[in-house]
Amino acid sequence: MDRFDLLIVGGGPIGIACGLEAQKKGLSYVIIEKGPIVNSLFNYPVNMQFFSSSERLEIDDIPFISNEAKPKRNESLEYYRRIVTSNKLKLHLFEKVETIENRREDFKVTTSKNTYTASNITIATGFYDLPNLLEVPGEELTKVSHYYKDPHYYAGQKLAVIGASNSAIDAALECWRKGAEVTLIIRGPEVGKRVKYWVRPDIMNRIEEGSIKAYYNTSVKEIREKEIELETPEGKIILKNDFVLALTGYTPNFEFLENVGIELSKDEKKLPNYNPETMETNIKGIYLAGVICGGMETHKWFIENSRVHAKIIVENILRKKESEISN
Repeated sequence: MDRFDLLIVGGGPIGIACGLEAQKKGLSYVIIEKGPIVNSLFNYPVNMQFFSSSERLEIDDIPFISNEAKPKRNESLEYYRRIVTSNKLKLHLFEKVETIENRREDFKVTTSKNTYTASNITIATGFYDLPNLLEVPGEELTKVSHYYKDPHYYAGQKLAVIGASNSAIDAALECWRKGAEVTLIIRGPEVGKRVKYWVRPDIMNRIEEGSIKAYYNTSVKEIREKEIELETPEGKIILKNDFVLALTGYTPNFEFLENVGIELSKDEKKLPNYNPETMETNIKGIYLAGVICGGMETHKWFIENSRVHAKIIVENILRKKESEISN
């Protein structure tokens, strides 16, 4: 059974940053990732462009050079992949962490492929795994997806895009430009306030000219094979429909955190219990890093403002090791 000073759950940018810092400071470590390198970024839309500039996505002061100020998905995949390979990070891919057992003196971690022991755990799992479901009849149909990849797939089709944030707006515009007949369904009174500033005028112009039909203050009541039923301020309407992109956001895996023993706030924010000065949770030896720290407030933490978590965590582990040696 392999034993490490630090086992990192999640091989995204922040998990990689934690591995880099551990390696630099001489800690034995391993990163466990259930998919490919930076799995969440890999599953982003093929044409996705970041809101942040490239230097704000850098980790460990390794330069990120992109063609434009704001890099695209393929450039970010290249950047983080090269960091992993160039630094020979100990990263186990396509391996899912199933259980973490607190044995007081250490942790026993069981995955889909192996069993490990570690003195410390960092959970850096992000929030892209569990979509917010509509919970309406027909959501289970194969025509419905909560993830958007490539606009070509929807060319010539009647496509309903549900949502008002960046992912939904980007998908609506891209699919319309590739020949889809796009209907945008928004629960609130307007396009989301956090939509990228250079994208907002584009979507508003398309809506105003009628190229993309938008229904505001509208909810989906039922999805059927060839149509979709909406509840609008003017009453019920039924639209012909071939595909549905329900891009209504995602949530962290709170069940995983609770099974580990991490306390969550009782309100709707579900904020995990951790010390921001050390990133250690209520379970001694278990740390959080990245967007998972924000609970349901998934817009609070990004790569650019959470990459510092890696240094904080490793420094705390080193202090504890020094204290144990001196005692």
